[in-house]
Amino acid sequence: MKSTIAIVLVLCGAMDAGAQNAPAVVTLADALQRAKQLEPTFLAAVAEAEIAREDGVQARAAMLPSFSYSLQYIGNQGDTPNPTGRFVSMDGVNMYRSWLAARQELSPGTFMGAPLVKARAVEAAAKAKLEIAQRGLVVTVTRLYYTFISAQRKYATAQLSAQQAQRFYDIARQQEQLGQVARSDVVKAEISYRQQEQAFAEATLAMNSARMSLAVLIFPTFNENFSLVDDMQSGPVLPPFAEIQAMAGKDNPDLRAATETLRAAGADVRIAKNGLLPSLTIDAVYGIEANEFALHSVYVAAPELGVLPNLGYAVTLNLTVPLWDWGANRSKVHQSEARQRQAQAALTLAQRQAVSNLNSMYNEAMTARNAVDSLRRVAELATESLRLTTLRYQAGESTALEMVDAQNTAVSARNAADDAEARYRVAIAELQTVTGSF
Repeated sequence: MKSTIAIVLVLCGAMDAGAQNAPAVVTLADALQRAKQLEPTFLAAVAEAEIAREDGVQARAAMLPSFSYSLQYIGNQGDTPNPTGRFVSMDGVNMYRSWLAARQELSPGTFMGAPLVKARAVEAAAKAKLEIAQRGLVVTVTRLYYTFISAQRKYATAQLSAQQAQRFYDIARQQEQLGQVARSDVVKAEISYRQQEQAFAEATLAMNSARMSLAVLIFPTFNENFSLVDDMQSGPVLPPFAEIQAMAGKDNPDLRAATETLRAAGADVRIAKNGLLPSLTIDAVYGIEANEFALHSVYVAAPELGVLPNLGYAVTLNLTVPLWDWGANRSKVHQSEARQRQAQAALTLAQRQAVSNLNSMYNEAMTARNAVDSLRRVAELATESLRLTTLRYQAGESTALEMVDAQNTAVSARNAADDAEARYRVAIAELQTVTGSF
């Protein structure tokens, strides 16, 4: 009975170990989600968007009254021997202050709201840049994902080609022994076999390199124990250009970022000009400033008045009028105007670049889609040609050169078809950087 239990426990442990060592199956969506949690450039864009949002909160708060509470005790040496001597501002040895303070700044910026406009424009630009970073990350992950899948397919093709080359080599040697082919056929078959073996080694290296490149991006700790879902043939359908153009006009984060940057630069100009105008600050306090921490007490400086209330208020109005600053504020205005001109130039460039990118990316996607259909058909024909050439060679109706040519053509056609499918998926991802998902 004990041995049976031990066997069961060992089997369960082996099953648990196998489950822990099972490779993770990763889809493209999984890879994107993982990369969003790890990729530094994208995380920096997320942080910038959060910082810009908090700047907007602070800009709005700066336009509203601020309130604070302070509790203060002041102890000083008495001045009884010399009534006109030290600490003349104090009317007693002990002083207590318990104040509720309010502060409001009334300036051109408060009424015009330029700082808040700038903060919100910067926030909108940061969100657009976050969208740019997100779409760029999609392109990066998509390229690495399908590069790995393409490398896996090429690995399988190279493995099959090496097996076929070995088979051809074996057939040539058998036929040489039977006196049906010349020695040159065996030499040619061996050369082809050695070349296919080397191609298989190179394909293995390329596949491992692609695996490591993707692993670095999607796993927090380096992990090569994963597999991908091969969905390269199920890419989205490419919409007509008119539909793509309409989508790009509605949702282009590059244009949004440039537009909001220009709006922030315009608000910055207004802020700089407001520095040339007067401002008014109101400070109001309500609370206690007395020799006792109480609502009512006897004033030390006037005890004859009896018990008096300690609560009271004070208001301070401070009007500041800029007179002369050696041209510092004017310089700030000139700086902000220069930034505004720069932002305007960047916006016009972004508009021109958007049109160019849309056309070039759509043409790339269209060409890649057509190449997928054409090269997949070529791969099918090359595979069939290799099969027929092999049969003809076995029957003595074709030459070794024809066999080698058929093998090389089949390998090239399969690899080209796989590259075309990967190219189409990457082209779609790049096109979606200016149109959004479709």
